[in-house]
Amino acid sequence: MDQLKIGRFIAECRKKKNLTQSQLAEKLYITDKAISKWERGLAMPDSSIMLELCDILSISVNELLNGEIISMEKNEQKNERILLEMAKELEKKNKTIWVAMWAIMIVSITALIAGLFIAAFLIPEGVWQIVAVIGISVVFLIPCFYALKLEVSVGAYKCKSCGNEIVPTYNQALYAMHLGTTRYLKCPKCGKRTWCKKVINKE
Repeated sequence: MDQLKIGRFIAECRKKKNLTQSQLAEKLYITDKAISKWERGLAMPDSSIMLELCDILSISVNELLNGEIISMEKNEQKNERILLEMAKELEKKNKTIWVAMWAIMIVSITALIAGLFIAAFLIPEGVWQIVAVIGISVVFLIPCFYALKLEVSVGAYKCKSCGNEIVPTYNQALYAMHLGTTRYLKCPKCGKRTWCKKVINKE
């Protein structure tokens, strides 16, 4: 999607309605700075207010995302193009999150090993050594929980039995037995518990 084009289109539609940025912002319960960012192509309207924005400007969501008024005969073709672009953007974001998750895990494990080495060989045996080991382990767990949250937010887990794609809650993923990104989950479709493999993109 062309954010600059969409921004110019929002500005054009706003002016046709004789609305200032402040007046439009007031109707949407946001700041005029947000409107300014949209119109300069620096940001996109949040999905939660997109319908209301379109209603105020008397345009369709399809027209908003294309940055132009669309005739009926071109509407279907434009819809297909938008859906394809959105799917590509989602795939790109998912891959970025996936890479970030693995980066967090690798850095955390490296830091854990280094910390335990320091605690074992550089801190004298006794209470302080035990405190150091506990502290290092707790600090290690924090990014692990965050990495799991990232993992759950991307893609789904494929049931080994029926092939259904499962999107578990954070707690379900946390308490499930796992090997890497493969988790022992119950499939809501076939009702069986299997080792479900993580897949980034749904088929």
